[in-house]
Amino acid sequence: MESNNNSSRRSFLKNSLGAFAAFTIVPRHVLGRGYIAPSDQLTKGIIGVGAMGRGHIKYAGTRVVAMCDVDRSHLNTALGMVEKGVKAFSDYRELIQLPEVDIVHIATPPHWHGIMAADAARAGKDIWCEKPMTRTIGEGKRVLEAVQQHGRIFRLNTWFRFEDRFYGMGTTVKPIRKLVESGLLGWPLKITVGKHTGFDWKFYWVGKTNLPTQPVPADLDYDMWLGPAPFRPYTSHRVHQTFRGYWDYDGGGLGDMGQHYLDPVQYILGKDDESPVSVEVDAPEQHTDAVGTWRRITYTYADGCQIVLDGEGKDEKAAYIEGPNGKLYPGFKSTIPDLEKKLAAFPDPQPQVTDFVEAVKGRKKFALNEENGHRSCTIVNMGKIALQLGRSLKFDPIKQEFVGDEGANRLIDQPMRGPWSI
Repeated sequence: MESNNNSSRRSFLKNSLGAFAAFTIVPRHVLGRGYIAPSDQLTKGIIGVGAMGRGHIKYAGTRVVAMCDVDRSHLNTALGMVEKGVKAFSDYRELIQLPEVDIVHIATPPHWHGIMAADAARAGKDIWCEKPMTRTIGEGKRVLEAVQQHGRIFRLNTWFRFEDRFYGMGTTVKPIRKLVESGLLGWPLKITVGKHTGFDWKFYWVGKTNLPTQPVPADLDYDMWLGPAPFRPYTSHRVHQTFRGYWDYDGGGLGDMGQHYLDPVQYILGKDDESPVSVEVDAPEQHTDAVGTWRRITYTYADGCQIVLDGEGKDEKAAYIEGPNGKLYPGFKSTIPDLEKKLAAFPDPQPQVTDFVEAVKGRKKFALNEENGHRSCTIVNMGKIALQLGRSLKFDPIKQEFVGDEGANRLIDQPMRGPWSI
């Protein structure tokens, strides 16, 4: 609950905004919570300081003031990489309540992403979350609601829709989006994501069965590591680097790389505000606990556009994008003559806010946010559910639920181990 002093300060600021407009530098403690002067350096707290979390300690325009991890060895390693005075916690709920933290960076396994992101939003923090955004479709809905209800800025940490070469395509996503917007390929389009178009589904992220129970390491709070996930006896293969191979925490190669590969597809096709209406799977029967491999997953949109996830890599001549009027191959090679010259006549895609610090300070929606991030994560989670059940599914993009399949809908909002909820 906000104190009377803070409430009075907010009222004063609201009524006196014009008086502050003349200043270019205003200390944040004068402006109050939620107001950040352009000159200020943002502070952040990192939850989960394994390899991923430690890799993001340094980010231009930010300074780490707090860290949290349930593994004391990870925490000690990370503390050795920062200046003295950084606060350390084993319970993320303490970190997100710190008044000096502006941004919460979530770098835990995905089964924690939804709860932590929603809790951070309710605590008044802006959020930087690793992919996948959430482990389930239902958790994604709750994160979106919490972020928007509390007016927070959210960034999902996959960046290919706005920077870097997009795997085997040999270019950034921008000219591919421009090509689609130009209409030169025609419509509907099919996009193939697999070995021969430059994408590795990392099938080494498979789980193991009949693993022996092992003693829990002294440095690890295993109960807190599990959190909302079902209790399972400890075995080292289920935690840290190899957790992705288990449905309880992630979804194998699809969970690991799916949003890296598929979020740009949503952007390329101009479908950031919709979802496919069906998903078809061709895969071996999956174990109830350990994630396996798959041969092919096909998503279809209402307008006939398709995304094909090629797990086997059978089609060596597959185009990345193909439409009625042409094809685009890796290396930005096309069947359309003089493609680059023709594209020069069309306008560039609309600009995006791609600097997270700028987004937070200016209260501007980041390029990959809670809305389009939830939609691209829903593609991943649709595929995971179809794989787990071993059947193709119909999906209602508006209601965000499966059509006529109670078993699939039960996996949208999955039970959480007490006392955890979102």
